[in-house]
Amino acid sequence: MLKNVAVALLDGVHPFELGVLCEVFGLDRRADGMPYYDFAVVSAEGPTLSTHAGFSINPLVGLERLEEADLIAVPTGDAFVARDYPPELLAALQRAVERGARVLSVCSGAFVLGAAGLLDGRRCTTHWRHSDMLMERFPLAIVDPDVLYVDTGPVITSAGTAAAIDACLHIIREEHGPKVANYIARRMVVPPHRDGGQAQYIERPLPRTGCDTVGDVMSWMERHLDREMTVEQLAARAHMSPRTFARRFQQETGTTPYRWLLRQRLLLAQELLEQTEETVDTIAGRSGFGNAATLRHHFLRTLGTTPNTYRRTFRGPVRDTV
Repeated sequence: MLKNVAVALLDGVHPFELGVLCEVFGLDRRADGMPYYDFAVVSAEGPTLSTHAGFSINPLVGLERLEEADLIAVPTGDAFVARDYPPELLAALQRAVERGARVLSVCSGAFVLGAAGLLDGRRCTTHWRHSDMLMERFPLAIVDPDVLYVDTGPVITSAGTAAAIDACLHIIREEHGPKVANYIARRMVVPPHRDGGQAQYIERPLPRTGCDTVGDVMSWMERHLDREMTVEQLAARAHMSPRTFARRFQQETGTTPYRWLLRQRLLLAQELLEQTEETVDTIAGRSGFGNAATLRHHFLRTLGTTPNTYRRTFRGPVRDTV
């Protein structure tokens, strides 16, 4: 049973993510019949730590406090994706997992767990902006950039910023059941569980460069996403054989024509859901999916949510449309 929680801080820690951990695990809710945790904020780098918000934190305890924790959390901070970490902290995290404790990272805190070797062979996540860097720095990690959090036994990793709330409530739910998790969520005025993953929050990518032979065809495809397209038709437009076109497209974009086209159609559908009040059926037609059922299928498969739920998330409470 989870009773002892420690948060390990490095210089440059971000206050919001630290605040989430303090809110979930650091408040005494015994008067409301809720679990109580022996909670501590631990410094891994000296008596005074800076934050990116311009104020400092003075934790009262050092790394020795981690030895008794059932859960050690590592929130994000400045330059975590590229910096080195205190060997003493990495060793403490390794010992914690070896003795059966759990470790939790928030956003780029995953890089600390990676440096400790705790992501090797494990599925994990981080903020979608840092996922490629996490893969590069720790090639043995199995990085999933689309989810809000991943729980692989003793190691839990969460995506950016508010995904810390999702991961913490998940831990509470696992330890104490949904009643306690739902109570804490209500106190925090947040949903106890969010639909979908962080794929729905990823920014629209910039147009690809270096597409010397298929760039004109890609531009045409973007202007006519509502049309039916085949590789044969696209190859003819590029004055190539279908086989040569497919090979060149893969070489210059890193994906197949079908997958690229599907992604562009989803991006257009997301934009229309966010910025217009058109029905889902109309949006499905404009973005090349044909009907609402097909659009919903691809939304669920790729973004982990439905068009109507996505619209509510990014536009607020509007009337569901079909």
